[in-house]
Order: sequence, then C-alpha cells, then structure tokens
Amino acid sequence: MKSRILGIKFFVIITISVLSIRLFSIQIMDTDYQEIANRNVIQKGIEYPYRGLIFDRHGKLLLYNDPVFDLMITPKNVDLSDSLLIKKLLFITQREFDQAYLKATSFSRHLPSIFYKQLSNEKFAAFQDIMRDLEGFNINSRTTRGYAEIGLANILGYVGEVTQNQLNMDTTGYYKSGDNIGITGIEKTYERSIRGLRGVKYRNVDVQGINMGSFENGAYDTLPQPGQNLVLTIEGALQKYAERLMEGKIGSLVAIDPSSGEILALVSAPSYDPSLFSGRAFSQNFAKIQKDSLKPLFNRPLQAMYPPGSMFKTIQALVALEQDQVKADEIITVNGQLIGDHAPPGRYDMERAITKSSNNYFFKVFRRVIQQGKDPSPFIDSRIGYNKWRDYVLQFGFGKMLDIDLPNEEAGFVPSLESYDKIYGENRWKFSNIYSLSIGQGELLVTPLQMANLGVILANRGYYFTPHLVRKVGTENLDFSQKKSIAIDSEHFESVLNGMQALVSVPGSRAYIPDLIFCGKTSTVENPQGLDHSGFMGFAPRDNPKIAISVYVENAGWGARAALSTASLVIEKYLNGSVKKKWLENYVLKGDFQDAKPE
Repeated sequence: MKSRILGIKFFVIITISVLSIRLFSIQIMDTDYQEIANRNVIQKGIEYPYRGLIFDRHGKLLLYNDPVFDLMITPKNVDLSDSLLIKKLLFITQREFDQAYLKATSFSRHLPSIFYKQLSNEKFAAFQDIMRDLEGFNINSRTTRGYAEIGLANILGYVGEVTQNQLNMDTTGYYKSGDNIGITGIEKTYERSIRGLRGVKYRNVDVQGINMGSFENGAYDTLPQPGQNLVLTIEGALQKYAERLMEGKIGSLVAIDPSSGEILALVSAPSYDPSLFSGRAFSQNFAKIQKDSLKPLFNRPLQAMYPPGSMFKTIQALVALEQDQVKADEIITVNGQLIGDHAPPGRYDMERAITKSSNNYFFKVFRRVIQQGKDPSPFIDSRIGYNKWRDYVLQFGFGKMLDIDLPNEEAGFVPSLESYDKIYGENRWKFSNIYSLSIGQGELLVTPLQMANLGVILANRGYYFTPHLVRKVGTENLDFSQKKSIAIDSEHFESVLNGMQALVSVPGSRAYIPDLIFCGKTSTVENPQGLDHSGFMGFAPRDNPKIAISVYVENAGWGARAALSTASLVIEKYLNGSVKKKWLENYVLKGDFQDAKPE
C-alpha cells in the first residue's frame, strides 16, 4: 500500500514538473508565442449608425449628421508617462486627466471607453499623427446632430448621452454607456425608428492599440444600419415666418390642416438654438438655458395651460343647441347685470352673441344647460346637467391628451363632479358656484394645441383627426385618417360660424383679408399674476378650410390685438403666399400691444 501511494505521489510530481517546464519555455524562453500574442490581440469596436435625417413636408433638410471623433482608452495598455503629451494636446489639467482615467478604469481596465468626447478637427489631426506612439489610446468616429435651421427646437428636440436610469429601464439591452438617445421632441418620440442599429467590427491590434487590420477578413463583422429618415408635416416657410412673428414674446402658435390633422407650424416662444446641445458644451449650455426665467425648454403649445376665455363660448353654443336649450334665432335680452361684460346690453341671437362675445347671454344659456329641471333639488339637478355638459366638452378633446407625436403633452383640466365635491362638499354646489365656466373661466384649463384642434372641429363641422407632426417614416406613410367625431349635429355649427365670420370680416380691421372669408374667435384670458393674455382661435377659408390656428401671447391684453393680428398674418401668408398688410406685420414685430391701434 505504501509503495502504491509513493508511486502516485511520484507521478503527480513528475506531471507538475513537466507542465511547469513547458509553461516556462512558452512564456520565457520561446519568444515566438509572445510575438504571436502581440500580433493577435482582438479588439471589438462599435460601429455607430447614422441617425435618420429629418425633412419638412417639401423635402427640405432640417436635421442631419455631423462626424465627430472620440478619444478612446483601454486603461490596462496605457503608459501613464504619456499623460504629459495627452494633456498638452487636449489642453486639460492633470486633475482632468486623472478624473477621466479613473472613470475609464472604473468602467473596465480591459475594455475601451471614452476618454475625451468630440475632438475638434485640429485635435483630431494632431492625434492622427502620433497614435502609433500612444499605448492604449485610439480614435473612434461617430456622429452628432447638425441643424440646417436655428428654429424648430421644440419640435425636433435634441439627443444626449443615455443616463444610468435610462440604461436600467432599457429592457431591450440595446443601449450601452456612452450611447446617445433622443431626449425631447421628435428625436425622442421616433427614437427607435431614427436611431438605426449598431454594427460591430473586430480588428487585430498590437499592444500599443494600433490597428493591425481586420480580424479574419471581417468574417464576424456586422455593418451598422442607418436610421430611417422622417418627413414632417411642417410647412418650413410658414414655420419660419411664425417664429419671426413670435420673437421677443412669450406664448405659442399652432397651425393645423383641418383635412388631415397635419401640423403646419408649431411655435413655442421663447425658444433656443438646438445646435447648443450638439457639442462638447452640452452640459454648460443646458444648465444656462434651464436657468432662464422665461423657460425656453418649456414647450408651451403642449404644456402651457390657460383658461380658454371667450373662445370657449363656441362650445357653450354648440352644446346648448344640441341639447335644445336654445334656438339659434331665439332672442335673449340681457341687461349686463348678471356677470361682468364688455358687450352692450340688448337683444341677442346666437350669431350676434358670438360676434359681440356677450358674457350675459352665455351666462343665461349655460344656466339652462346646467339647470334642466331633472330633479327638484337644485344641487342634484346641477349635478345631472353638469355631467351631461362635461361629457360633450370631453368629446372636443379637452381634459385629455390629443396624443400628438411629441412627448410631455398636458391634458388640461375639465373639473369632474368629484372635483367640485372636494371643493364644496357632495351635493352642496350648484350653478351659482360654477357659472364662471359659462365664459371659459373658472377651473377650466386648456392647452394651445387643444384650442387649435377646436378650430379644426369647427372647420370640419364636427370632427377632427389626431394632430401629428410626422407624415412619413422611411418609405412608410403614417395613417392618421381615422375621424374622431363629436355628437353634435352639423347644422348647429352654422350660426356659430356666422358669428365668428362677422367678428373677423370688418374691412380695414386687423383681421380682414380681402377676398378671403374666414372665421375666428378672440379671448382676453384672465391672468391673476399680471396683465391678461391675448388669445385667438379660428380657421380659413370658411368653405373648404385649409388652416386652423390658435395663438396665445402672454401679458399682451386684448385678444383682438396681439393674438388676432398674429393669426391673421399667418393665415394670409399660408393661403396667399405673401403678406400685403405690412403695417400690421410691423405692429406685431414691434410687439407693443398696449397701444390702442397698430402703427
């Protein structure tokens, strides 16, 4: 037994000795293996795809790709004695070098990561000349966004480096640290379509990280697939003109084609230059713009919420007519004492009430809608009437998102029964508590997009399409043809439209456009924080309408000044191709809307 154990021990010792000698020979004595290893380090590189290009409806390029170059580092191969040269070429301090090196090391000592983003052309050229002398560094190319126009920022949005939180939420596993992703606007909504697919390229590199050629002649490489191009619904020339009119103002403008729901122009003022977010100074520029008290990153057409004011009287009229609570030709006499009013006392039918915007007329009409005598209790009766009224209002797209293809859309607010129960107590409120709704004030909140969509509904006499900004992705035309109908008879629209037409068809007025019949309604939107806001909603022409529009100009006073003047110019520009009312254009560009008359 002892001899067998001794034999096993001897065999193990001999085996270990042979293996040790062989390893010593391979690693120390025979340099052939070292040379082969040095020649055959395989490095996996990411081939970034081009993001899809973006064009306006006429094929004009709006957003493209600019090449940029990142300096990559593989920490285990770096000779830190080269740091002096690196610092000199990049114009960075020792502390900045150490921070970048530590970040790369914490990611991986063996895998390449970004050491310095977006080298300038001069720095890129300098590194190209010395790359063979730098161990562990190499250049990786990718693209950043380039903008053909300064405008459209709140439509196009911008891209930025994917955050750790986004990486954690990415169930597909597509994104890696250092990748770019759409942050806002179209860039975010259509991210999956326009980002493309990454490719992979394997290459042989020596110990200095110098490219020695492709691995296996590229047999395992995959080519990047560029993202799909987008064609927007935006009318580029109209967008540019609308942005010019809104310069120096706070507010928004939304123009929609009623026949399709395609958005022709969407302006948020003030805005920003999107190119500021495409370079190395992204963080610095973003912080500066984010601190701007006028909030240029706030997309007002979708996110700003205001009481609709007198523009909402068009809905009050339609709901009352549909419920047979008033006739279009019925005369209602008002004395101006029920609610504050700028319309004179007198006799009103529906058309004149819309034209003159009589608060007292719509106070009486709304009271009929809410108090229909369905229950002897005025509290329960008001609940029944209000709930029926609210159901109609929701059909118009208020109190909910319209699902535009942009992020961060707000729904506005149409109070529910529960909302008023919380304020007053259940069955403890009635018409006298909510009558301010009759003139579009009170708790109602709407977005400019919703008001432009109201213009679409009026233009179409009772239906709309989902408002959208993209008509084509790649070669595919998107389908937004499904109508969303309102349960109101089309015949009820005529008296309302007659009143809207009379409002804007006075020769010599701001709104008047010769040989063009269009319809509109103004609002002077109450603002408890300062001067009232100026609002307008309408469409043109009355027959076979081509454009519906809403305009809000904050702190500009009467709706018949800033908002109506701006909308009239945009309508004229779109339908006639040019503007003849230069006196009105100068008035809007000047922006002094507290003057009684345009200069």
